[in-house]
Amino acid sequence: MRTSTSRAVQFAESFGGPGNLVLREVPVPEAGPGQVRVRVTAAGLNPMDWFMTSDDATAARFGLSLPGGFGNDYAGVVDEVGDGVGDLFKVGDRVFGSAFSRSVADYVVVDAPGHLGKGGDVHRTPDGLDDRTAAVLSIAGSTAAAALAVVKPGPTDTLLIGAAGGGVGVFAVQLARLAGARVVGTGSATSADALRALGAEPVVYGEGLADRLPDGITAAMDLHGAETIAAARELGVPDSRMTTIATVVEGIEPANGANAEPGAIEEIARLAAEGQLRVPIAARFPVDQIRAAVELQSARHVHGKVVIDL
Repeated sequence: MRTSTSRAVQFAESFGGPGNLVLREVPVPEAGPGQVRVRVTAAGLNPMDWFMTSDDATAARFGLSLPGGFGNDYAGVVDEVGDGVGDLFKVGDRVFGSAFSRSVADYVVVDAPGHLGKGGDVHRTPDGLDDRTAAVLSIAGSTAAAALAVVKPGPTDTLLIGAAGGGVGVFAVQLARLAGARVVGTGSATSADALRALGAEPVVYGEGLADRLPDGITAAMDLHGAETIAAARELGVPDSRMTTIATVVEGIEPANGANAEPGAIEEIARLAAEGQLRVPIAARFPVDQIRAAVELQSARHVHGKVVIDL
């Protein structure tokens, strides 16, 4: 007999840090017309999860209200299909995607196929890709694809990626290498081995970055702030070959995962399933340890993705 309640991680009384997160019993949501309900098996964490919910004012800017959910990336199995979905999805399909600030829950309801920038989306999980890996693809993979679409790296390029060891950088480095580019990635001294494993040449970030970079940088992506852009400008990289994802810099076209080209995330999932793209999972936590998971992820020292098991 199906239960009428399920678990969801929420901010019950106020937004804020991980100490404000609680695991609550909530009604099981129902799929409406054009929607599917997914029984979530794993949810992936991203910096935007805790940034959007860091305080009440920030949450309000993103249209969030209490009680508010948490997390964006998920993977699982379709267990209910609403009217009008047709042949797009059926009960039992393995799927992954994004559910805006509500993915860390037993169930999510999303439009089918939906849109990452409009509340959530859903995609078929390819054979050969496990749920934990699928659960970390949507936000970071789409953002990396959108950033690469701005700078368009190729075999004649040396691409500088700032914060290359972060969640988006893991994808950006490998996708740029698959496109034939040489990649130089900035990070902490302790991230050097992880960056080399991805295919990047590591350089320590910080003051004097331009002096530590090799000759021949032709394009740049800053995945954290603006330091990488400033260094690339010192080296003469044109603004048209640079992008940011977290900071607005005058003259630089920003990238947003919601604007990734159609089919980009499906291609990333295919590459991961075929072993052409490595997705490092740094840590896994059961859902009742959500606070510890967010504390680890938000410290920004983890090399790889953090996954919540449901």
